[in-house]
Amino acid sequence: MSETLTIFEKGAPGRRAFVAPPLEVPRVDPHALLPVRLRRAQPPRLPEVSEPELVRHYVNLSKRNFDLDSGFYPLGSCTMKHNPKLHERVAALPGHARLHPFQHPRRAQGALELMWNLQQALGEISGLPHVSLQPSAGSHGELAGLLLTRAYHEDRGEQRTKVLTPDTAHGTNPATVTMAGLKVVKVATNADGGVDVEDLRAKATSDVACLMLTNPNTLGIFDANIAEIAEIVHGVGATLYYDGANLNAIMGITRPGDMGFDIVHFNLHKSFTQPHGGGGPGSGPIAVSERIAPYLMRPRIVRDDDGSFDLDMDEDGPSIGRLRGFQGNYGCFVRSYAYIRSLGAEGLKDASVTAVLNANYLLAKLGGLAEHLPLAYGRLCMHEFVLSGAPMKRELGIRTLDLAKRLLDFGVHPPTVYFPLLVDEALLIEPTETETKETLDRFAEIVAAILREAADDPEIARNAPYSTPVRRLDEAGAAKHPLIRQPLDAQKEPA
Repeated sequence: MSETLTIFEKGAPGRRAFVAPPLEVPRVDPHALLPVRLRRAQPPRLPEVSEPELVRHYVNLSKRNFDLDSGFYPLGSCTMKHNPKLHERVAALPGHARLHPFQHPRRAQGALELMWNLQQALGEISGLPHVSLQPSAGSHGELAGLLLTRAYHEDRGEQRTKVLTPDTAHGTNPATVTMAGLKVVKVATNADGGVDVEDLRAKATSDVACLMLTNPNTLGIFDANIAEIAEIVHGVGATLYYDGANLNAIMGITRPGDMGFDIVHFNLHKSFTQPHGGGGPGSGPIAVSERIAPYLMRPRIVRDDDGSFDLDMDEDGPSIGRLRGFQGNYGCFVRSYAYIRSLGAEGLKDASVTAVLNANYLLAKLGGLAEHLPLAYGRLCMHEFVLSGAPMKRELGIRTLDLAKRLLDFGVHPPTVYFPLLVDEALLIEPTETETKETLDRFAEIVAAILREAADDPEIARNAPYSTPVRRLDEAGAAKHPLIRQPLDAQKEPA
């Protein structure tokens, strides 16, 4: 019965998990600190509980979430690979975890050296020598890339207004273009799942600032025409931007800079095992070519002649300036650098090779279900692949969403659904390199079992999930009528 009680119902007035020691500093009149308009009219309505109840509350909340440490998480295009616990221990070392962001560079030489080395490693992995760690997430890296592109063109006296994005692009790409004050122009996909080169050629005009591209793309297809694509884009004076969300497929095998890209963003929380989730922290460093380097964000980490490290605070020149406070989320840098140093160059290559192998193995295991879940594009894939649930919907009466919800009852997080948008009833699957053959076999068996179940009774999947803390929600209704905040006068005192 206690599990059904709220945290407010478990407490009692005066009960405490912690009692502060007596005040040893002079009391300050609160009226002198905050104006009346900013002070509470009444004390906050907080639960009053003991430490055991407080701990149980948060532990029970954590058990209601599905996470990477709980089970298989084949979320397409998000690279939900295992986050090694060694990296957490390294990031928790006092010299890292207790370093104050306002520490003077002279007293943070170890941190600056780590960041410098991470920049060098990312530059080598991407084939682009100039790196900034400032962006706080992949989408922030995208914005940095487009602001750099805009600054590059404006410095040359050009007013370019368009950004080309394929119709397989990540959803953040068009949003980022808009935030950068530019206009999105969609480029079609050809029958092989790559960029339609003729459509690109027709749309690559003198007012185009940039082409945003992921290679391999969201269909899991490596675009064999990348050299020609780069030639077309550069031929009209535009830049070529690489969305690094799918970098996990090519590390140590090929490099965006060698393909002709001018700008790359990395997702440290994808390719380099910095954990996802909870709204952050994220990290989306950016690497650029020589011609874009003058516009990189400031301040930059520099290495002096004596081998020490410092921050270049020079505000002169065409730099786009600072995009955030300090140099980025430092804990992300520690984990990612630990990953790179743990694996080394050959290990990073092996990770990508294994990711591609796992994806193709799982694709082959699911091949027997092609009658209901055919591959949308291609024959083989890179690190991920897209199935279409259109035949399943037509013949078995269940949608991709139903299949995804039913997977939850088997302890598997669903793959990405309904994306990319050009695939009807899309199911985007990325197993990553850290999953075992047995896990992939089990996933294929679960999908097959759900399809057999649906052939007998589609209502089972239509009403799933059954075992989760919350059943199926009205997501469409919530999107159309969001209740963001309850008015204060509508709030009730806790029971």
